[in-house]
Amino acid sequence: MITIIAGTNRRNSTTLKIAQYYQELLQQKGITAEILDLALLPTDFAFSALYENNGKHPTFNMFREQITKFDKLLFIVPEYNGSFPGVLKTFIDGLEYPNALKGKKTALVGVSAGATGGVWALSHLTDILHYLNAEVLSIKVRLATIRSHFTEGKINTPLYNDLIQQQLDKLITF
Repeated sequence: MITIIAGTNRRNSTTLKIAQYYQELLQQKGITAEILDLALLPTDFAFSALYENNGKHPTFNMFREQITKFDKLLFIVPEYNGSFPGVLKTFIDGLEYPNALKGKKTALVGVSAGATGGVWALSHLTDILHYLNAEVLSIKVRLATIRSHFTEGKINTPLYNDLIQQQLDKLITF
């Protein structure tokens, strides 16, 4: 089983829609995948679930448990201000340190309105995941200019779909 992390707390985001698309593709391959939507995090978690409060916030702990129960994580990561959303970093900071991501198999998907496909966001996240001893799949899909490639809940560009299928096949056997 795979946890798909929609890496923003923006409600009804394109990131969440891409996560749902990936979930559908995995289901077609017979793989169960659950979505962890950061938009559903408790609004106060940055103050009530980190540092001296780590592990003490019952609602946030449900999110932590979803990370620990699966060996594979698929991050759908929007590009914000040349990196990834701060809420994703804060979420990672709230996980059990140092072992929450140790040995986890991870795959990364960048989503951007611009031409880079979130290349810097994926680079920054890769560095953090390596620091936390997670394994990062080498195939990173970068969905640039997403608004022109994603309509009615589907990627409509053959090249993007080919890259996604290659990534999913590698993640399944990773």
